[in-house]
Amino acid sequence: MTERDDRPRILIVDDTKENIDLLMEVFRDEFRVSAATKPERALKLAHAESPPDIILLDILMPEMDGYELCALLKKSEATRSIPVVFVTAVSEVMDSTRGFAAGAVDYITKPFHPPMVKARVKLHLDLKHKYELLESYAFVDALTEVGNRRRFDQMLESELNRAQRSGRPLSLIYLDVDHFKQFNDTYGHGAGDDCLRRLATTLSGMLQRSGDFIARYGGEEFMVLLPYTDEEQVWHLAEELSRVVDALAIPHVASGVADWVTLSMGVVTAGTDIHPSPRDLVEAADRALYAAKHAGRHRIERGFLG
Repeated sequence: MTERDDRPRILIVDDTKENIDLLMEVFRDEFRVSAATKPERALKLAHAESPPDIILLDILMPEMDGYELCALLKKSEATRSIPVVFVTAVSEVMDSTRGFAAGAVDYITKPFHPPMVKARVKLHLDLKHKYELLESYAFVDALTEVGNRRRFDQMLESELNRAQRSGRPLSLIYLDVDHFKQFNDTYGHGAGDDCLRRLATTLSGMLQRSGDFIARYGGEEFMVLLPYTDEEQVWHLAEELSRVVDALAIPHVASGVADWVTLSMGVVTAGTDIHPSPRDLVEAADRALYAAKHAGRHRIERGFLG
């Protein structure tokens, strides 16, 4: 079994082999280094399953200059967040505004001083890491630490598009904590927050596949998004979620449904025969959830599209 290599990835793009060799020598001990001498190869490596963490890009290349290649990288959703640092002769920095306009974050001039090059690259990797952390926090619900509504909206659109391309079903569970206002009124908002945290942890622990996703949709409402899940499978999972929450036995004397915290759920499946919008899917699940509440709560109802 080989050890996992967690070193940052650097892609060097230069049409001159000598320049690539010099930069590889600088970085090979602390980084995983790959190189490309042609723009087409650089784009392929940048869009690979394991993309580079930073790209060092020469400006003067015969087929496509660095400005054009940088602009292409910044236009693509998959590569726009990769920092691009131009490596160039001092005379070419006179046109630095063009490089920054194309999306580059810095310039390194030739001939370069290796410790300075390393320091600049590490600085931009650190900034990238901090930006990614901030971006991830923007998609996490602060109370429950599952996805938030903004992240759910993104995931729903993405998964719905993927389901329609693949011809595979996509299911959604819209769930609500029964009589949660009464829970807060009886036990206090601190206990209510603890209850939501326990529920989020328990529900997310029931999702076994990497593509399954749970988000806090608002208040005491959660959404569970299930790619490649048909009507029978989503119903079975909804029943399991209801049972596992019942098993927590969180006291709720003011419920009127049970002596413990319970859930109402609406489930809906987008099959292969129709192509709903994200709004269609949510509204169908919402109608099913409303039907579950209207029928007495602590139950599951199926929603229908079209």
